[in-house]
Amino acid sequence: MRTLTPVRENIEKRISIPDLRDVFLCHAWDDRKGAAKELHDLLEAKGVSVWFSEKDVLLGSPLLREIDKGLAKSRVGIVLVTPAFLKRLAGAGIAEKELSALLARDLLVPILHDTTYEELRDISPLLGSRSGLSTAEEPMAELAAKLAELVAPEVNECGI
Repeated sequence: MRTLTPVRENIEKRISIPDLRDVFLCHAWDDRKGAAKELHDLLEAKGVSVWFSEKDVLLGSPLLREIDKGLAKSRVGIVLVTPAFLKRLAGAGIAEKELSALLARDLLVPILHDTTYEELRDISPLLGSRSGLSTAEEPMAELAAKLAELVAPEVNECGI
């Protein structure tokens, strides 16, 4: 957690923004019903408010504009890096736009799932250079607990 201290400091600077979500969950479309949904559910169960396209973009809404608003109103970005995400980055889609915005603000934590930092660095050296967490080292539930402590420590201190 010590390596994530700069992220925590940036999070604390953004706390005064109204209607702020704790986390923006950046993920590949293919992961929306699998790993991304699992991470979303685990974080929300820990009291973390998550911007997740599957629930926050209403039918008929302009997708890119809603994502843009979600990015602006989030304390930190979680980038769920999976094989599907790496394919999406190579294809220059929406995931790439989200990642670019998060990299520019220095408010992101990569979560590797079913992939490695070497594979990530081959596609995105900037993201691959960030401190993050990996499901190869700990189960998703433990990563969610660490992320909850990082972005919403006051929630965990109250026992909620």
